[in-house]
Amino acid sequence: MDKRKIGYLPDEKPPVGKLLLYALQQVIVMFPATIAVALITGFQVSTTIFASGLATLCFTFITGRKLPLYYGSSFAYLSAISGLIAAQGFQRTASGILPVEAIQIAQFGIIASGLVSIVAGFLVKFVGREAVEKVLPPAVTGPVAMIIGLTLAGNALHDAAPAVASGMTDTLSYLPSPGSTNAVWIVSLATLLSTIFFSKYLKGFLGQLPLLLGAAVGCLTALCVQLLGGEHFFRSLPPEVLAASTWKLGDGSIFALPAFSLPKVSWAAVAAIMPIAIATIPESTAHVYQLDIYVNDVAREKGATKKYDMAALLDRNLIGDGVCDMISGFVGGPAGTNYGENISTMAITRVFSVPVLIAASIIAMVVSCFTPLIGVIYGIPLAVIGGLEIYLFGAIAAQGIAILIDKKCDMFSAKNIAVIACIMVIGLGTNYIYGGTLNLFGLQVPAVAGAAIFGILFNLLLSIGDKKKTPAKTGE
Repeated sequence: MDKRKIGYLPDEKPPVGKLLLYALQQVIVMFPATIAVALITGFQVSTTIFASGLATLCFTFITGRKLPLYYGSSFAYLSAISGLIAAQGFQRTASGILPVEAIQIAQFGIIASGLVSIVAGFLVKFVGREAVEKVLPPAVTGPVAMIIGLTLAGNALHDAAPAVASGMTDTLSYLPSPGSTNAVWIVSLATLLSTIFFSKYLKGFLGQLPLLLGAAVGCLTALCVQLLGGEHFFRSLPPEVLAASTWKLGDGSIFALPAFSLPKVSWAAVAAIMPIAIATIPESTAHVYQLDIYVNDVAREKGATKKYDMAALLDRNLIGDGVCDMISGFVGGPAGTNYGENISTMAITRVFSVPVLIAASIIAMVVSCFTPLIGVIYGIPLAVIGGLEIYLFGAIAAQGIAILIDKKCDMFSAKNIAVIACIMVIGLGTNYIYGGTLNLFGLQVPAVAGAAIFGILFNLLLSIGDKKKTPAKTGE
C-alpha cells in the first residue's frame, strides 16, 4: 500500500488501539511548550496540563467537532504576566511557583483576554472571511507562521543540549545543571534522527507514530548512556507539585487533583494581559490555513469527494480560542492558543482525526491527576524533548512557506516582499537580540506579537490605492 494513501481525515475515527497511541503522541508533543510556559511564569504545572486538556475538549465541541486543533499555553503572554506580577510586588516561592493570590490576579486578565478573540471571531462571522483575508493575507500569515517556528529554534537547541550551548545560564528548576558533557548530543541526535527515519521509511500504522517511537528511542538511548556512567538524564517530580494539590487521595502518591484557584478581580491585569490576545489572532489564523492545506491534501490522496474547508471555520476557531482562554483562566491555567507543534505532528503523520484530539485532551487531564503519570511525563529527559523540538519547530516554519506556495503569494510583488521581510526581521531580531521582548515607547512587545501587528498595519498601508481585481467573466 502506498504510504501517501494512508491518513485520517477530521471526521474519521481510527480503531481504539491506534486512536490511543495517536492521542498519546499528541500529548507528548504539546507537553514541552505547555510545561515550559508554566515553569517560566510560575503557574502550577499540573493545573496547566489539566487546563490545556479541558480547553481542547471544549474547543472540539464549540467548533462542531470539525477542527482538529489542540489548545496549549502561549509564549506570547510571558512578558505581560511577568510584568504584571512584578508590578504587583509578588515574588515566587523557593520552588519557583507564584503565590496563589498572584495567580488569581493573572487569571482575571487571562479571562478578559478571551473576549478579544471572541469579538474577532464574530467580526469574521458577520463581516466575512474576504474582509479578514484583506487584513491577514498570505503575505502576513505565512511569515508569521515561519517566525513562530524560527523564534523557537533557540529553545529547541537549548533543550537538545542545554549545558553545551555557550552563555546559557540555568534559571529554571526543570533544566539540567551546568557541567553536562556532550553526551546530551548523543541522546538528542538519536531522538531527532530516529524520528526523521521513522517518518520517512516506516510504512502503515507505525509510519504514523514517528514522534512517539522517536521519543522511545531517545529515552532508551538516555538510559544506556546513563548506565554506562554518563549523564543523569531522567528527572523526578518536584515535591512542591504534590504539596500544592487541591485534594489528595491519602498521601497523594497515586491520585492528586491539580491546584485549582478562582480568579480575583484586577483591572491592572486586564490592562496588562488583554491586549496580548491581539497577537494570537494572526497566529491562530495561520494555523487554520495550514490545517486547510494539509487536510485537503490528504483528502485528495485518499480520493475523498468531500471538501474539507477548514478556512471557512475561521470564525469558530477564533471564538473557540477565546472561550478556551476563559476556561483555562477560570481553573488557574495560563492563556494560550491552538498549537503549531500539534499541527506539525498531524502534517507529519497525516492523522487529522478529531476523535484523536478528544482522546488526547482526556489523556492530558488524566495525567494531571495521577501522580505516577505526571511523574513519568516530568521524567522524560530534556535532551529527548529537544530532539523532537528541532523537527517540530522547523516543521512549523516550513508550514509558513507552504501557506505562501498554496495561496500563490506573488513573491515578485514589491509590497509582499516588503511585508514579509519586515515581519521576518522584526520577529527574529526581537527574539534573538532583545530576548523576545521589544521595549517600544515603554510597552513590552513580544516578538511574534510585534512582528504580526507591524505586518498587518504595514500591509494595509501599502494596500492603499491598489486596484480591485475583477473576477473573469464566464461563458464567453
